[in-house]
Order: sequence, then C-alpha cells, then structure tokens
Amino acid sequence: MDRVIDNSESKASDPATFQPHHSAEEEHLAHSTPAPPGSGSQSPDEPSSGRNSTLMVALVVTLLLAVGIYFGIHSRSTAEHKLEGATESAAIPSVNVVHPAVGSKAQEVVLPGNTQAFIDTSIYARTNGYLKQWFVDIGSHVHQGQLLAVIEAPELDQQLQQAQADLKTAQANQQLAQTTNVRWQALVAKHAVSQQEADQMASDFVAKQAATAASEANVRRLQQIQSYERVTAPFDGVITARATDVGSLIDAGSSAEPHELFHLDQVNKLRIFFSVPEIYADSIRDGAQVDITQDADPNHIIKGTVTRNSNAINQTSRTLNVEADVDNAKGGLLPGAYVFVHMKLPAGFNTVTIPSNTLIFRAQGLQVGVVRNGHVQLVAITIGHDFGSTVEVTSGITPQDEVILDPSDSLISGLQVELGSVDGSTSAR
Repeated sequence: MDRVIDNSESKASDPATFQPHHSAEEEHLAHSTPAPPGSGSQSPDEPSSGRNSTLMVALVVTLLLAVGIYFGIHSRSTAEHKLEGATESAAIPSVNVVHPAVGSKAQEVVLPGNTQAFIDTSIYARTNGYLKQWFVDIGSHVHQGQLLAVIEAPELDQQLQQAQADLKTAQANQQLAQTTNVRWQALVAKHAVSQQEADQMASDFVAKQAATAASEANVRRLQQIQSYERVTAPFDGVITARATDVGSLIDAGSSAEPHELFHLDQVNKLRIFFSVPEIYADSIRDGAQVDITQDADPNHIIKGTVTRNSNAINQTSRTLNVEADVDNAKGGLLPGAYVFVHMKLPAGFNTVTIPSNTLIFRAQGLQVGVVRNGHVQLVAITIGHDFGSTVEVTSGITPQDEVILDPSDSLISGLQVELGSVDGSTSAR
C-alpha cells in the first residue's frame, strides 16, 4: 500500500509525466480543430464517439421495437373490442316494424248471391181438354196478352150452348110473367080478381127475373171458362219452360198437382238475394248501391240497389237475407245465375289499420309486439273488421307505435331488440 502511494506521488512530481488540466472550452476547441492533412495520428476521443453511435442505434432499435409492440397490442385490443361489440350486437335480434295507418278504409265485402226473375210464374190450364196447338217455345220473348196455346174442350162448348138455351127459356118465362103481372094488376084495380091472385102473379114475375139472372150468370161462367181455352201471357217476359205438346190431356185442377204448361219469367228486371253475416247486418241500408259480377266475366260490373231486407237474423245461418234489384234491360244477367255481390261498408272511426302478419295468436288472446325504448312489449288488441291482408284495430295501439312485423314464437315482453327497417325502409342506427 505504501508503495503505491509513493508511485503516485512520484508521478505527480515528475514534470515529464504531468499534464495540465484543460477547461471544457479548450477541450471542445481541440476536438473541433481538424487534424492537418496527411497526419496519421488518431484523436484519443474516437473510441468514445463509436460507443455513442452504437448506443444511439440500440436506442433507436429499442424505440422502434417498443412502438411496434405498442401498435400490435393496440390493434389487437381494438380488434377484440370490435369483435366483442359485434358479438353483443349480433346477440340482439333485429326486427322490422311498421307504424299503424290512421283510420280504416271503406270495407268491401264480397258475398255470393242468386239471381231471380222479378216475376217468376208457372202457367196452368183452367179448363179440361186436349192441347190443340202451341205457339211459343223456350226462349221466346212474349208480351202481355199474347196467345201461347189453344185448348180444345168440346164438352165445355156443349155446356155453354145448353146454358145459353136455358137462358133463353128463362128470358121467355120472365117476359110472360111480366105480361101476366101487368094484366092482373089492372084487373085487381077493377076488382075483377082478388088481391091474393094479383100478388101471386107479381111474385111469379119476380121469380122469373131471378131465374133469368141465374141463367145469365151460368152463361157468363161458362164463357169465362171457355176463354181459358186460349192460354195467354199474363205479363211481358221470356218462356223458360214448355211442358206440354199437341194432343196432351189437360187436367185443370182435378189432380193434387196440376200440370204446368209454360214457365214465364220477367227478366228485364232481376232480384238478387244474398245473405249478409250478422256482424255486417247493421251496415245494411235500403237504397245502398252494390256491384254485381260473375265468374264468366269478372271485369263486367253491373250496378244494383238494395231494396229490402228481412229485418231478422236467420237463427240457423246467423245471416240477414237481403234483396237487391238490378236493371237487366240489356240481358246481362240470367235468372238463376250465381253471382258475387260487392258491398261497401262504411269506414271505421278512431281506428288504425295494421298488416295481418303482425298478429300474435296465443292463450292470452290476440296480441301484437310493440317496440318501446328498444324493448318489446306485447300488447292486447281488439279487431274490428278483417280486410284480408290488413285488419282494423279498434283499441290497444296508436299510430305512433312501432309494431313488429312477422313476430317469432319466442317473442316475449322485455326482450331487447334492434330496429331493422321502419315502414319498409332501413332505419338509422
């Protein structure tokens, strides 16, 4: 230890080895002064400068590595957050909603109906005999009073001739009784005969008058029956059936079911009978207009007018029988045809209309799903009229509600949902 100290002291005292202390400024100037050209000498500070460069490179590499690690971790964290958000979003079901339409359209109810001639009658004979001749066949348009057929009844003709002969006899007896009565009244005034005899003559004259009147009535009766030998049309119409032919025996009412000769329909005006369900019975008004169509030509619409109804609900079918009259002057409809009656019902008030595919049928009754504050709420509703693709709702929802379309069976109240589209357009999320 002492030896080491002595060496240090000797070095400090030796002028050859002693180097003076330079200031920092002098060292900076010495380092900044360039070495003369061709000098092969190297500065003592060069190893320190190399070490600094190495440290700088290492620092930059470390910094770049740290930045890379940071961005890698950040991007992974961002991706995880995005995936987590997407997973949470996918876990929330998306529903399409629609706002109820205000009010209700005028409902058109289509009901089946049957056409019937305004006057439909069967024509029978009123006298016995044989059909001598007929003049019209099915499809013939006839007018009131037109001759349809002639019945040959010789027995009736003979009865009429006998009645006419009896009438002449009665008239002759009446005339004789009248003359006798006048004479006896003159004789009784002269007291040539008794009053009793005069009264008898007067009474005989009255009896003969009554007999004459009876004979006249019998003749008129037989003449009326004879007029039925000529079968005529009772009104304008179309012959729809002919059930007799020349030589057929005509039995006028002597059997339980008389034989029909012709069937006549008045077709220039038709009656249409249709049954209206009880739920619509209050909407039926006499004078209301209806449209009539047929399967044969559904685009051809015939106008009709409700003229009367039964004012009573059929207890079997729970329907109201209604009649509508149709002007058929052009023959657009045929009697007995099957038609469809398009009847307009008045629109509902204070109601809304929603699509039919929003309805939920469960044990709790008819419901719809409504989105409120991002959650489902099942609401009970009351249906008014069913329009097919839409229904009229009288209570339960308002036009501001968002009603879920095509609700799933698993839909429950309180379920969080996301709006997909509103009234058919994509919603803003």
